[in-house]
Amino acid sequence: MKIIARILIVVVCLLLIPFAAVSTAAMKQRFADGPNRVFSGGPLVAGEIYSGPEPDWSFVNQIPTIEMQLIDPPTSRRIWTVEHAGKLYVWSGYMDGTVGRLWKRWPVQAERNGRVVMRINGTRYERDLRRIQSGDELVGITAAITGKYPSQTTRASVESGGVWLFEAAPRN
Repeated sequence: MKIIARILIVVVCLLLIPFAAVSTAAMKQRFADGPNRVFSGGPLVAGEIYSGPEPDWSFVNQIPTIEMQLIDPPTSRRIWTVEHAGKLYVWSGYMDGTVGRLWKRWPVQAERNGRVVMRINGTRYERDLRRIQSGDELVGITAAITGKYPSQTTRASVESGGVWLFEAAPRN
């Protein structure tokens, strides 16, 4: 019986090692300047803040991901983005279920307070996220999304609430 108890203790300890390592890495990243590929990060600090006329956002169509930080709460993440008709867009899928809403809290937080900082190629841009839920422009935006990414985003998925789409508009 003592052997079984010792084996059980060893197994539990071995299972706790990866859990502790992942938890520690996730917590450490929360205090870092931006996210890494897996974990959300802290506020975006490095890089000049862009000032000037509205940029030609077409360059983001060549970039796989950008860094985006909500102002409240000040956490950052890597996110897909696309340009369409001179405007910058970000989105979040899986929003029509409980698991998606628990997993992806940033869209709800962004709808409440859309102020964000985006870091693209080392430059920070202050923007306001404005949710788009309907409209004819969804056809072009969703076509740009599916043209760039392996995404099933459609006008219908945005209008039904399964995908939350935001324009990253200039901050007022």
